[in-house]
Amino acid sequence: MSKEPHNIPSGNGVPRHVAIIMDGNGRWAKKRFLPRVAGHKAGVEIVRQLVRACGEKGIEVLTLFAFSSENWRRPEKEVSLLMELFITALQRESKKLHENNVRLKVVGECGAFAPRLQDEIAAAEALSKNNTGLTLVVAANYGGRWDVAQATQRIAAKVEAGELRAADVTPELLETHLALHGLPEPDLFIRTGGEQRISNFLLWHLAYSELYFTEILWPDFDARAFDEALLSYAGRQRRFGRTGEQVEQSPGA
Repeated sequence: MSKEPHNIPSGNGVPRHVAIIMDGNGRWAKKRFLPRVAGHKAGVEIVRQLVRACGEKGIEVLTLFAFSSENWRRPEKEVSLLMELFITALQRESKKLHENNVRLKVVGECGAFAPRLQDEIAAAEALSKNNTGLTLVVAANYGGRWDVAQATQRIAAKVEAGELRAADVTPELLETHLALHGLPEPDLFIRTGGEQRISNFLLWHLAYSELYFTEILWPDFDARAFDEALLSYAGRQRRFGRTGEQVEQSPGA
């Protein structure tokens, strides 16, 4: 069977923002009798492929769930290796991202990371902050409930200070305090590895996202598999509360 990527329709068929839970690294390694970290390292190569593919297809934002606020519960050795891999990836990839006009943005409670990792994150973000191509968002020590809670806390502080009234608090206002403010909401959410849940990822933002679940483990989710997800997305009708007839009759449908 040919491994060449499918041709994806351009224009409205391509999502502006794709968000992905990269699941299955550990199981991929276990199937090969390798340590779990080998799966995580293999997964970094898939990130490279998808960043390249998104740039070629004109996708504006790619958000990757790299480390959730719940992942601290994993074995201490694995967490430590993940932190080292994160540092190594930032050191190796940040210059390449910059050279390819990719802007890197890391969202989550980064203050919980070791100072060395915080410094690498800050340096990588600073290097690429003025780039105008793909925005690569890495969600690290991120949780959707944390995101909504921290936004609510910031708004509550403004109400306490008299800068806002309770009546001023709207969904639009809350959105401006979320970690992904300023970026389009995800059009397409992908989860690899066979699980069919969103696992506290972008809870606010996925309200109208198209969901795509695949059995493929993350280190095997190559450009062709990504194209399959994009083809699925391109064939869906996004209604946003309207009827199918209204969508078909609207300009550009």
